[in-house]
Amino acid sequence: MSRSLYSLLLWGWVLLGCASAPYSHSSIETSREKLTHLLRELSPKAPREEVYRLAHDVVRRSEALNRKFERTDSPWVHNFLVNVGLKSEGLCYHFSDGLYTYLRQGDYPHFTFHLVGANIGEYWREHNALVITAKGGDVYEGIVVDPWRKTGGVFVSKLKDDKAYAWRHRPLRGCKRVK
Repeated sequence: MSRSLYSLLLWGWVLLGCASAPYSHSSIETSREKLTHLLRELSPKAPREEVYRLAHDVVRRSEALNRKFERTDSPWVHNFLVNVGLKSEGLCYHFSDGLYTYLRQGDYPHFTFHLVGANIGEYWREHNALVITAKGGDVYEGIVVDPWRKTGGVFVSKLKDDKAYAWRHRPLRGCKRVK
């Protein structure tokens, strides 16, 4: 076989191997259930209805952002498509900003929302996400919510348990409003 045919087959395999449906019903339910559990732990005095509504709204808005950004591939493939100009939005900060501005408009009196970043200023490694804390709580005791990281669901974890990134609070970072 010619070298160009090998290259074409390799790239086809790579791109097809990375493609996946953005959300499945089971991954949505798993994300919502895990977030509900973590929110109840975070703020035990919060009314059950507020906790369920917040978990539901996080997952629903994350799905909406995936549709808005036309994400059908893994985060890394989608970033490549944005960086080469084939897609206009959908980097991690688009997701965190969109979720942050949406949740701040809601009625969640027992919770506060924060922007966090890791590897700040490193072009290929910087990553941004949202953290939910109990009202008045420490951001480093909060819950990371990252709709960009996990194709097929929303990544949720206690911030201190998320070993993939060394998060830093970004209280002064302005964010782009995503409608």
